[in-house]
Amino acid sequence: MKLFPILLLLSSTIILSQTDDQKSIQELKNSIKNSEENFQDPDLVLNSNLNDDKKSVGLGIVYSLLLPGMGELYADSYGSGKYFTIADGILWGTLIGMSAYSSWQEDNYKTYAASLAGVVNDGNKDEDFYANIGDYTSVYSYNDQKALERNFNEMYDEQAYFWKWNTTDERRTYRDMWNSSETASNNIRFVVGSLILNRIVSAINAARLVSSYNSNLEEEVSWNFSLGFMSQPNLPTSLSLSVQKSF
Repeated sequence: MKLFPILLLLSSTIILSQTDDQKSIQELKNSIKNSEENFQDPDLVLNSNLNDDKKSVGLGIVYSLLLPGMGELYADSYGSGKYFTIADGILWGTLIGMSAYSSWQEDNYKTYAASLAGVVNDGNKDEDFYANIGDYTSVYSYNDQKALERNFNEMYDEQAYFWKWNTTDERRTYRDMWNSSETASNNIRFVVGSLILNRIVSAINAARLVSSYNSNLEEEVSWNFSLGFMSQPNLPTSLSLSVQKSF
């Protein structure tokens, strides 16, 4: 009978000892798990932030192609981009003004030819016809010249394409009006080319500025070193070295 209490006490001690060991092991696992969850790689965090702050060169180019200067604004360098925007506004104003002037001059010389040379403005006359009536006194003199040159396919129907200037001064006045309209029309092409060139130059400048912005962003990264002691529950104290990048 005395042996039974002794066995009971011994069994209880073993069970409690196993329970304490399991509890210690579980606490150790939880501690390691918490350490892993709280640990972050400084390099990974930095690279993520750095990529978020970088700007797209392609997007800067698209902005400048749509409106010169906007790519520079996107790159935080509108100081140079504003000149492209101003130039674009001036060119658009010039284009509108020249288009209106050219159209007005075209209406003038066609009306002048109809009233003084008998030209019928029926919409069937091309640009070459209105250029030719400024060089020849009448459709008859024009056809005679083309017959001499044996360019019969360039001769006009004298009824449908009739014109006849009364004096040389009338023809010269018409010729000056036609030249003025053609000059304005040619200048329009020059302005359109300038608009395209302004966008190309702005896009190149925007690409350069965005690249410079991203390069400066990378150069601003610095290293931070820290040394300390780290203690974990149920583990011996250890030496900790931390290396981080920061802006």
